[in-house]
Amino acid sequence: MSYPGYPPAGGYPPTAPGSSPWGGAAYPPSNPPPIGLENVAGYASQFNPNYMAGMASNLAGTFGGTNVPQGAYPSTPGGYPPVPPGGFGQPPSGQQPSYGGYPPPGGNPPSGMPPYPGYPGGTVPGQPTPPPGQQPVGYPGQPPATYPGQQPMPNYPPGPAVNPSMPSYPGAAGPTVSPVTHGSRGTVTDAPGFDPLRDAEILRKAMKGLGTDEQAIIDCLGSRSNKQRQQIILSFKTAYGKDLIKDLKSELSGNFERTILAMMKTPVMFDAYEIKEAIKGVGTDENCLIEILASRSNEHIQELNRVYKAEFKKTLEEAIKSDTSGHFQRLLISLSQGNRDESTSVDMSLVQKDVQELYAAGENRLGTDESKFNAILCARSRAHLRAVFSEYQRMCNRDIEKSICREMSGDLERGMLAVVKCLKNTPAFFAERLQKAMKGAGTKDRTLIRIMVSRSEVDLLDIRAEYKRMYGRSLYTDITGDTSGDYRKILLKLCGGND
Repeated sequence: MSYPGYPPAGGYPPTAPGSSPWGGAAYPPSNPPPIGLENVAGYASQFNPNYMAGMASNLAGTFGGTNVPQGAYPSTPGGYPPVPPGGFGQPPSGQQPSYGGYPPPGGNPPSGMPPYPGYPGGTVPGQPTPPPGQQPVGYPGQPPATYPGQQPMPNYPPGPAVNPSMPSYPGAAGPTVSPVTHGSRGTVTDAPGFDPLRDAEILRKAMKGLGTDEQAIIDCLGSRSNKQRQQIILSFKTAYGKDLIKDLKSELSGNFERTILAMMKTPVMFDAYEIKEAIKGVGTDENCLIEILASRSNEHIQELNRVYKAEFKKTLEEAIKSDTSGHFQRLLISLSQGNRDESTSVDMSLVQKDVQELYAAGENRLGTDESKFNAILCARSRAHLRAVFSEYQRMCNRDIEKSICREMSGDLERGMLAVVKCLKNTPAFFAERLQKAMKGAGTKDRTLIRIMVSRSEVDLLDIRAEYKRMYGRSLYTDITGDTSGDYRKILLKLCGGND
């Protein structure tokens, strides 16, 4: 970009005299040439403050600026003038108030100009039309403006006053979803005043020399959260140069050892080893696979996939495929994706559509379309499926669980029922699993240990309450009657109390 006359045709002027290129001490000259400021003192007599105040008042009335009354400013310094009646910025009598620089509807234009047409009702001549999709400018206290031929906006009732960062629904139109709490209903929490080095020393003393102080191990590890136990493992190796897990294995035995070692694994690692154990060898513990994959969160299952691959050099999906088949295999693979919708809103039209599709896939046909059940039960959100189950009962006059029992069998039936029960009431699902593990002649210790350890920091308080409601006796009582020794003590420690 260039400017007229620059640079000058004859080149730049020579450097000013002095030692510096900018002229040094000899620059600027002591007698500079006149530049027209010598007469500025004479302009003061030509300045008329009353004229300037009147001009400012006229401009303010036209363009919405502050209208300062004449004589408002003192002629000498010494403070601000008192506020005139009506306050500053009030237009002269008979003049429309201004609207922040926009022409008022039908307001007072400058002298000689035709009146402005008002919004709403049409565009202003000479004013640009707002782009498509943008509302016209409205004014305070007026309804939203519209363009010619545009339908006016309906008046919605205002929603309740809420935190501005949270969405609100007008009236009761929004669905109500019961809040889901995570990790706040466990029997085991972070121990206050935790010192991992002191705990490492307690465990070292409990296992040192002849014999083992099992009660010290129960009191220490049973009162620490999983996160704190991981710190103890590290502090033990730091202090003594030994692996705490190996020491525990060498000192403990039986179901007590299995329970303590389960507590020392992270929740995801524990699940990975439980799944590995469930599918190795000749038989498969399908109930273990169903229990873990149907009850864990998306985040947990995604981490489980990563840990399983790192630990066993095989993906979780490959492990499932190698040991299962048919629709049951598809159900487990769907659940192992950890990709369930996690929204909390419920669309009742979609709920009714899903109910009709489930009915058409099962009760209303010869045979069963298992893939339709799979698609809906594994992909839809918890809130949505709870609404589906309720609506299914209302529309079909039959509980969804009874329909699954009528239409399916074997592992697939157990898998589908587990998904439904977990979605309806997760603590009740685990209460039933615990009762079945202890019912009858033998005890299913792997199931008992897995649930007591994995739910101790999640919802074991709720499981205890459901157990008492469903079976009329406390979980603590049944564990006491079905186990013995240190194994019983550590389970009761995790249980956290009698109901």
